[in-house]
Amino acid sequence: MKCPYCGHKETKVVDSREIEDGKTIRRRRECEKVECKLRFSTYEQIETLNSTVLKRDGQKEEYKREKLEESIRRATNKRLEESQIAQIISSVESELRTKGKCEMTAKEIGEVVLTHLKTRDEVSYLRFASVFKSFGTGKRFVKELDKLEEKE
Repeated sequence: MKCPYCGHKETKVVDSREIEDGKTIRRRRECEKVECKLRFSTYEQIETLNSTVLKRDGQKEEYKREKLEESIRRATNKRLEESQIAQIISSVESELRTKGKCEMTAKEIGEVVLTHLKTRDEVSYLRFASVFKSFGTGKRFVKELDKLEEKE
């Protein structure tokens, strides 16, 4: 990496630390040019999901992690630990990233969320499914519950 002070192309990492719960790595670097030797910090983060979401009504909007997080938090309301919720969000985004699509439907995202919730907490799965699949009646809810019980 190029030194921001003198422009020399050779620098070395003298220290690395995780910050923000492992989401970012802070690296202290030092210029290897004898006349400079100044230190500076760089930050490395995971690239966010850079996709467009096609909504049910046909509208397109930029993918927002916050919306995914909010919907998962609502479904898991006090049932899972913070670390478990963060793990679900990371797993969902990772799975979506591997699909390599620039555009995905809200339905595709919802299906991925459902698969991850189903393995972690059935109540959270049912809460999310009831909104995602628009259960209009109690019968639809019971039907989904029956599907869960059949697989046990």
